[in-house]
Amino acid sequence: MELFYYVVFGAMAAVVAVLELGGKTNKDRITTSQAFNSFKNNYILVYSLMMAGDWLQGPYVYYLYSTYGFGKGDIGQLFIAGFGSSMLFGTIVGSLADKQGRKRACITYCITYILSCVTKHSPQYKILMVGRILGGIATSLLFSAFESWLVAEHFKRGFDSQWLSLTFSKAIFVGNGLVAIIAGLFGNFLVDSLNLGPVSPFDAAACFLAIGMAIILSSWSENYGDPSESKDLLTQFKGAAVAIASDEKIALLGAIQSLFEGSMYTFVFLWTPALSPNDEDIPHGFIFATFMMASMLGSSFAARLMAKNSPRVESYMQIVFVVSSASLLLPILTTFLVPPSNVKGGGITFSGCIQLLGFCAFEACVGIFWPSIMKMRSQFIPEEARSTIMNFFRIPLNIFVCIVLYNVNAFPITVMFGMCSIFLFVASILQRRLAAIADKPKTEDWTAMKERDTEADPLNAP
Repeated sequence: MELFYYVVFGAMAAVVAVLELGGKTNKDRITTSQAFNSFKNNYILVYSLMMAGDWLQGPYVYYLYSTYGFGKGDIGQLFIAGFGSSMLFGTIVGSLADKQGRKRACITYCITYILSCVTKHSPQYKILMVGRILGGIATSLLFSAFESWLVAEHFKRGFDSQWLSLTFSKAIFVGNGLVAIIAGLFGNFLVDSLNLGPVSPFDAAACFLAIGMAIILSSWSENYGDPSESKDLLTQFKGAAVAIASDEKIALLGAIQSLFEGSMYTFVFLWTPALSPNDEDIPHGFIFATFMMASMLGSSFAARLMAKNSPRVESYMQIVFVVSSASLLLPILTTFLVPPSNVKGGGITFSGCIQLLGFCAFEACVGIFWPSIMKMRSQFIPEEARSTIMNFFRIPLNIFVCIVLYNVNAFPITVMFGMCSIFLFVASILQRRLAAIADKPKTEDWTAMKERDTEADPLNAP
């Protein structure tokens, strides 16, 4: 493997080590309580186990389907089914967390994802399709129920609001960075070193999910959004829609999230062909680990930013979106500025090296994005409908990803990157607007909106 990969990985690892081990002054540190530290560590442990269950599966889903003899078209339909399930069924199941309980929703995630892993043992297309549908439901729960439980429990226990950013940044650093790297290496060990086959990472994922579920059952308390018995699911959806429509900050936050995450998921499909347009021999596993190291660098940097009162999250995220937009322009720029190579195979080209550095910058932005968007959601989304609104945000995201998957071969790769870059730039403009109105008081509080909406709806009249 070329020296370039080791230099990039090593340089980022060194910066992360400095930031985490020796780069914090007393001004960067937040004084917390022992009770909070125990609570934070418990959540990070559970979140890391949940993410391990997710990361172990990712690199082997496509590979497993191909070993069962399915072609690109059939596999594409399976992936579309997963995102479609997340959009439709996941929105419904995830929204039930506000009424039925967030702890219960987290347990449902574990059970659903374990069942999805079990289906991977079957080569039958229909059973694999069921597994993708279950996986789509689980994904919606992963990105809504756990965060909703954390925010509610944090304030229920009377912890300082600023401490919440510590949990967010550390959970992303460990769960989305360190665990991702370890999971990738562990999956490679199971499949290649022990020759246990491509289904073994899914079995390992099920074990981690079961351990995490046991910890949730034994140590988590239940919390709710709006447990009102009189509210059915349709009324809950309507209330969430009213909250989004009546509060510009919530609407902006949803649009920003959809634009960034849509670009992020599209990038997942595009980076391999971008770095190896002529079938260059690139170390996919090591590059993935490099991206995760860049994400860790971003989350570590975000922790330092959120530990201070200035700059505010709403302000510095404008810069993050501009940088991420610029980084995804590199595949287009290198097409015009660097002479293309027509040699098949070989190592990564000079153009590929430039793009890889840009992709690492984008992944660092991803690492900053996750804890920062979590912080903003905790500030702006009403507690009573947190899971419901968060799943509403994922509807346009899933539609966008399904469209991209369906048309992934219809457009040149430069067009796809250009589209993502435009989306990210639009996100920076929306973020600028959000920063301008962040301190603006709500026109109505959540209770007033519910009461007004109930009085206006003849179906709810006595």
